Amino acid sequence: MEKHLTLRHNELELAATLHYPTDGNKTESEKRQAIIICHGFIGSRVGVDRLFVKTSRALAAQGSYVLRFDYGGCGESNGDYGSLGFDSMVDQTRSAIDYIASMECVDPRRIVLLGHSLGGAVAIMTAVKDKRAKRLVLWSPVAYPFNDIVRIVGRSSYDDAVTAGSSDYQGYTLQPVFFESLLQHQPFQAATRFGGEVLLVHGTSDELIPVDYSFLYQKVFWTRSDGICDKEIIFQANHTYSTSSHQEEAIRVTSDWLNGLDKQQEEWHHWSI
Repeated sequence: MEKHLTLRHNELELAATLHYPTDGNKTESEKRQAIIICHGFIGSRVGVDRLFVKTSRALAAQGSYVLRFDYGGCGESNGDYGSLGFDSMVDQTRSAIDYIASMECVDPRRIVLLGHSLGGAVAIMTAVKDKRAKRLVLWSPVAYPFNDIVRIVGRSSYDDAVTAGSSDYQGYTLQPVFFESLLQHQPFQAATRFGGEVLLVHGTSDELIPVDYSFLYQKVFWTRSDGICDKEIIFQANHTYSTSSHQEEAIRVTSDWLNGLDKQQEEWHHWSI
């Protein structure tokens, strides 16, 4: 079952879709894992080639609640994306966590943020700030928000925003405050402050965000005293996993990894008893 809803965040109305577990194997009273999908730069909760729709339905079929939503100014949400910035995206994600955490059927120990591209950087910074996020799945994550986004939109677009007060990129009006907010966050440096489990997924043919970033991220996460970090590299996958086989592989490795964590947790629980 899927339900369309509106999340409230300050003056924003964020369009969202909640997917209910469809595995049918567990009792109604059993608390489930919940996954929140954080889309990337000027993206939407649908995803390129319906990536997030397919991901949500597949993970729901494995027994999880999945919430995908449009950041302010994207998709069907109101607001002006180019004037909100990175900090607002972190705070909007926390509002999504508020909604999920309020559900009695959700296991608070298994709240997952799945972030793609810029959404990966947002997921890291949210998890550092909000301890309710226990697990991170990072698909093709941005590592240097300002440099990476300026490279994508082009230096001239950034210069226009600074000199003229705004620039147009694919129909989105980007203001200086948007770029300034990107400068304020360094996910690489912040990553060590997240104590939970992490999965990195990246394609070798990513044309926007170098696959090297995930290798560097793993090294950073490995320096922590707590929390594991695994990595899956998908051969020839591009930034948005835009073939059926690459989509299926990204979803499969994510599902297998999350199921593996649950089994480890169960085994540890039984052993400790």
